[in-house]
Amino acid sequence: MAEAADFQGMRTSPARRWLRRSASLLTGVPLVAGLLGGPAAPAVHAAQDATGSRTVDVSLDTFTPSAPGKKDTITISGTVINKGKQTITEAHVDLRVGQKLSGRTSIDRAAERTGYYPGLDGPEIDDKYTVEIPRLASGISHDFRLSVPADELDLDEDGGVYQLGVSLSGQTASLPFDQVLGIERTFLPWQPEAAEKKTRLTYLWPLISSTHLTSETGSDEQQTPVFEDESLAAELSTGGRLDQLVSLGGELPVTWVIDPDLLATVDAMTRDYQVKKGNTTVPGKNQAVAKRWLSDLEAAVKDRKVVALPFADPDLASLAHRGKSVSGSLSHLKPATEVAAVTVETVLHVKASTDFAWPVEGAIDSSIVDVATSAGAHKVIARSDSLQDSLGYTPTAARPIGGGTTAVVADSRLSKAFQGDMTRSDTSTLAVQEFLAQSLAVLHQAPDKQRSIVVAPQRVPTAAQAQSMARAVQALSSQRWTQPLDLVSAAAAKPDADANTKVPSTSQYPGKLRRQELPVEAFQDVRGTQEGLDMFEGILTQADRVNTPFGRAIDRELSASWRGNPAAAQQYRNGVRSYLRDLTEEVQLIEKSDVTLSGRSATIPVTVQNELVQGIDHLVLRLTSHNPTRLNLDGDKGIAEQRVQIDGGHSQTVKFPATANVNGQVQVTAQLYTQDGRLYGEAMDFTVKVSEITPTVMLVIAGGVLLLVLAGIRMYTQRKRAGAQETAAAEAEEASVGDDTDADGAESTRGDIEGPDRGQASDLGPETRPESGAPSGAGEKVDR
Repeated sequence: MAEAADFQGMRTSPARRWLRRSASLLTGVPLVAGLLGGPAAPAVHAAQDATGSRTVDVSLDTFTPSAPGKKDTITISGTVINKGKQTITEAHVDLRVGQKLSGRTSIDRAAERTGYYPGLDGPEIDDKYTVEIPRLASGISHDFRLSVPADELDLDEDGGVYQLGVSLSGQTASLPFDQVLGIERTFLPWQPEAAEKKTRLTYLWPLISSTHLTSETGSDEQQTPVFEDESLAAELSTGGRLDQLVSLGGELPVTWVIDPDLLATVDAMTRDYQVKKGNTTVPGKNQAVAKRWLSDLEAAVKDRKVVALPFADPDLASLAHRGKSVSGSLSHLKPATEVAAVTVETVLHVKASTDFAWPVEGAIDSSIVDVATSAGAHKVIARSDSLQDSLGYTPTAARPIGGGTTAVVADSRLSKAFQGDMTRSDTSTLAVQEFLAQSLAVLHQAPDKQRSIVVAPQRVPTAAQAQSMARAVQALSSQRWTQPLDLVSAAAAKPDADANTKVPSTSQYPGKLRRQELPVEAFQDVRGTQEGLDMFEGILTQADRVNTPFGRAIDRELSASWRGNPAAAQQYRNGVRSYLRDLTEEVQLIEKSDVTLSGRSATIPVTVQNELVQGIDHLVLRLTSHNPTRLNLDGDKGIAEQRVQIDGGHSQTVKFPATANVNGQVQVTAQLYTQDGRLYGEAMDFTVKVSEITPTVMLVIAGGVLLLVLAGIRMYTQRKRAGAQETAAAEAEEASVGDDTDADGAESTRGDIEGPDRGQASDLGPETRPESGAPSGAGEKVDR
């Protein structure tokens, strides 16, 4: 670049300048004829081939100031590279002011042109602003820097958009005369005086990211969140994408459009968090990064308009086109909107507007509008390539579309200005100049109409794209043809009576976008997860511990960020569903072996284990006899139920009274149910073997007892005779003892007979001690 500056003051002779311009004019004759007439059009290509106007690649790295005033000096720097096979001699870089462009379409056409068009690109300006390059070998690059006062360009005092070209001319061995060998065009937005009716411009500044939080949390009191990885920290760190958006946006008059999920995720990072690593987790280490970013964001949005999208930025088009066929899909939108407002106020301490819906790329149809309004939004951010107008000017963004809904139609050209790769300085420079040119062209379309236009850029701009966007908005700070306006005010602006208000039909939705939508299966997965969550919450004593993480995870399953990445979306849904299933299985029946019932009545124990950290309630255990005639439960029924209530980390053994009528085996099923009658977990089957004691057996036992008693009496009589020689007092005392013994023996015998018929009270209370989840031993015998 320094070398180019050394040539800045070099001059060419008047004769040489005359030859150079004559050659340019002669070369341009066929082109002008082709543009005006038509039959000479083939000569255009011949002229381009003859001049070799694509031999040199010209790139423009800087253009300052981007929107010059009357007293400014325009400085353009860049690089030229000789892509031809021959050395170029007597080369020089010149600035060319082309014609004033008449409208936005003419800007589009000028941006598409390549090669040199003498009749359109204009002549070189004064030679004193030329950079001379004596020799440029094949494959060699050379930096240049041109500086020209704006008042030297002979521009119209009324302002307008001019095409500006930077060209390299020179000679080669095969073509030893001065010719244009390469050119790059850009645009000069020229508005020397402030317009009377400036265009009110609203620029949306999106803070949206992909999903980083899982549905998993720790079992501790704080429910430590679990992240998929640490990729978010890179975006938040200095120079990262989200860091750039905050630092740049804080200096600009923009409207912040924020996904509250991003705020909730970063807020979770400010405390202890875990990060997945294989089959385990490790502590996160970026709390300081998250705290700094949130602090910077809070300062940036202070006293600014903030629009909060529904939590996790749901894909409205996918819901409208595919989700509506799955019951319950739309029920998530309103809660997501309610959570959004609370999240923004809690984290950023500002009140956000939740009255806006923003479909992907601003593409709308009647079904999308219906879905958006069902979430409570009354304003839909569309784009002008979706809701098109046939006017000769760009109308005001806001327009009524029926049902009390306002479409805020963003300008398509301005919104898509920075969608390309902005990492190259030349690409960024050209994008900024074209953006400014289009914004000025809006004013000159109808200078007597003051209009409000909206710019809705890409949802997730890169750091380089954000920098280019910021340069463009900053260039408008002089407010010579625009003035900033927030989105809420833009939506309330008086609509243009001639603007199109007819919403496209569903069939007109772009096929490219439709192919990126979430499939119907995604909404079926969401419904299944929600049903499982509803059931699980119903048995918990602290349902909010699962409602919040799983509710937000379901919101994330519907996010527009999954577009273009269906495999990752499916993996996330599977992860949420799998984790919920694991939690529900922490409450289960402990496997039983077969049970032997040796008596007419007894109790059957069934154990329920709760391995959660919180207690469970509102759960019912039902025991069903498959043969009530043989084995009754709960009186004369075949089904018995009892409520289950267990503290976290404990188990409960529930005992069911049972009555056997006939010997044999009976199949019994134990099943848990929620209080509203829904199945919970897997059923458990086991066999009860009934072995009742019959009357015949009782008689045999009674006869045996009687024989034993008689044998005892005989032995006593013999002993009495042997002691006849005892004293009278001793005999009397022994006779008394004998009477007592007889009475006791009779009472003992009666007790043994009546024992089996005594009532047995069943223990129905919970056992609060932890129990093993292993199956009970084989051939379990039930105590009576």
